[in-house]
Amino acid sequence: MDLRRIDIHDDAVMRDLHRVVDAARHVDRPDAPRVTCEEYVAAVRAPDSGERAEYVAAYDGDTMVGAAIGFLFLLDNTDKAWLDVCVDPPHRGRGVGTALLDRITDVALADGRTELLADAKIPFDRLDEHPYRTFAEHRGYTQSNIEVVRHLDLPVDQERLAQWSALARERADGYRIETFVGPFPDEYAESLCVLLGQLAVDAPTGDVDFEEEVMTPERLTERYQMSLAMGREILESVALTPDGVVAAQSTLVAPVEGSRYAYQWGTFVHREHRGHRLGLAVKTANLRAVQERHPHLERVTTQNGETNDHMISINELLGFRPVEASVEFVRRV
Repeated sequence: MDLRRIDIHDDAVMRDLHRVVDAARHVDRPDAPRVTCEEYVAAVRAPDSGERAEYVAAYDGDTMVGAAIGFLFLLDNTDKAWLDVCVDPPHRGRGVGTALLDRITDVALADGRTELLADAKIPFDRLDEHPYRTFAEHRGYTQSNIEVVRHLDLPVDQERLAQWSALARERADGYRIETFVGPFPDEYAESLCVLLGQLAVDAPTGDVDFEEEVMTPERLTERYQMSLAMGREILESVALTPDGVVAAQSTLVAPVEGSRYAYQWGTFVHREHRGHRLGLAVKTANLRAVQERHPHLERVTTQNGETNDHMISINELLGFRPVEASVEFVRRV
């Protein structure tokens, strides 16, 4: 077995990387969303001024049999690295995953990282004995948090959306709900960045403490450019105060064509504006907008911390159903 750094600008290598990652992430997960090779390559090559990604592949002869990815945060949480290891299913059980994890760990440690983070999607009925947990724990990782992955079948009945909007308006007097598609308006970008930065601190993260994320208008633009390159569009529903400050947001990412699955990114209410049902207001507005623009969509995927009772209650009201756990692990060096 040979370990090599990956050149993300080599098209043939990227096709192999997508093949390995796609196969590894869909073992025993037939309903998991799939990403095309074109989408995956666009995401990998998209710039992000807030983090650096390192890629290592394992080869058996000329065949890529596994890959490891390390995400190193540059503007905040610089003591942490997020690591991901994928092994092509036919080649598991041969030490490929261990070799890759060791190599990408060396990369992170050489960069001064002391908290190594990872996650794995695991069925609820196998949380205690799944091979992914065993692999992590045997290599010094402990469980830090559990998030629950949920699916919402589309379309949602318009009458129900209208009822939820009316319910939200009972407490949201004084706020204006707007939905923007594509690049976010410059006049609101700074306050949206402030809100997005707070998410890492206020959302439940178990045994790992995060600093506020440094989200800048530049990074926000990079996010939209990445989605565009992937053939997707971002729908951002926000609650605005009378003086134009973003008090709450909800982000949906929808494929322009092809895929039938949309992704719910963050939904977050500023800590000074809670108690006004703004979370329900922006999520309802976002669902209505994505259904109007993309009637072919069949599902939205999201995930939340298992202790995030408020957001869970909103998701359950809207009809999201739990499908699997996303177990997060940490190793402190």
